[in-house]
Amino acid sequence: MNMHATPQRTLAENALVDAYGEQLSLLPGDGDVASRRDSAIEQIKAGLPTKRIEAWHYTDLRRLLTSVPHYDGSAKAETIAPLVAGATSIALLNGVSSTKLPDVDGVAIQRLGDMLSDGRFSQALGAKGRDDAIGALNTAFVADGYFIDIAEGAAPEAPIEVQNIQAAGQSHVRLPVRVGAGAKATLIERQTGTGDALVSSISHLTLGEGAELTWLIVQDQPGGATHFGQFNAELGKDSKLTLFVMNAGGKLVRQEINVTAAGEGSVFTLRGVNLLAGDTHTDVTMVLDHAVPETTSTEIIRNVVTGRARGVFQGRINVAKYAQKTDAKMACNTLLLSDEGEFSTKPELEIFADDVQCGHGATVTEIDNNHLFYLMARGIDEKSARGLLVKAFVAEVIEDLENEALVEALEAMLDGWFAAHG
Repeated sequence: MNMHATPQRTLAENALVDAYGEQLSLLPGDGDVASRRDSAIEQIKAGLPTKRIEAWHYTDLRRLLTSVPHYDGSAKAETIAPLVAGATSIALLNGVSSTKLPDVDGVAIQRLGDMLSDGRFSQALGAKGRDDAIGALNTAFVADGYFIDIAEGAAPEAPIEVQNIQAAGQSHVRLPVRVGAGAKATLIERQTGTGDALVSSISHLTLGEGAELTWLIVQDQPGGATHFGQFNAELGKDSKLTLFVMNAGGKLVRQEINVTAAGEGSVFTLRGVNLLAGDTHTDVTMVLDHAVPETTSTEIIRNVVTGRARGVFQGRINVAKYAQKTDAKMACNTLLLSDEGEFSTKPELEIFADDVQCGHGATVTEIDNNHLFYLMARGIDEKSARGLLVKAFVAEVIEDLENEALVEALEAMLDGWFAAHG
């Protein structure tokens, strides 16, 4: 008879289970919310994912998550200047909504903690994500966030920026967003902090018919922080979603992107930049479902790797049987600046329709010495020359945003990162 012993929990798994017991009385919601929390912690008790699980093959979370900081209710965090001048900014400080809710024409904003306390768990927690690990962790501990509802036909001029800032300990937040038919907006999600914290953040987006949304995820956590992010979106008929993701910090980072093109004529555009340095691990995993006919998607990921950093991009595109006329293209390009850094790319296509245009590609390269020599021969020092080449490699993706203020802000972040790590 074969006996299968249950593996002993790691220190991190025990710390999460213990933290749940300590914090349960402080978490908002009862009834169905409490039931969902209990179910989530049972998943954590069963063990964090290992490389034996295909979606986590390159990010063995059970091994990589070696410690969990204690909840620190005394930690102090402060808001920062918006990414672009004039943005409407709201903040989550150490996982708690802390700023006065702004008055934006056509936009309603509610605190998620209030919704959980009132039992509106369906709106607050949203649909279950594709991956159990991040979803379970967040569901068990989430205490606050914001629900942003953009009315039909609304078009706020200024971007809406949500700052999630963590000073220490843990924070777990959610950001459900609903965009009405014909609305047009820009939303910036800032994930940052000042301490070696554990942060999980889940977003759920519903995009109405003919709506257009640009969503930026800018993550620059401190060098010792752990960040788990999950972005989930459903696109309505003739809607357009442009998602830009920049990872420029964090010790251990996993950003999941789950998108369903559920309406005919919908368009999804993903542009990503991963700036990896030191001894860090960053994983961006995307699953895109083309569920109906005549939908379009393009994904371009650019990675810059230096030091002993390790990076991952897993991109899976599923085309359903009835999703004829699908046009889907995906590319991942990596620039290695050191011999010790590494980046793994795993593109996948699963196509059940027969009238589609789909393709993917991946490249890995180093800085061309001829290009470097050309710049240095004109009096540019080596570090500055390397910086110009790195910026040229990444700028093409950033400039796809077609918003001068956003482009300038992101290029300034790129310059700052290279000055510190190049």
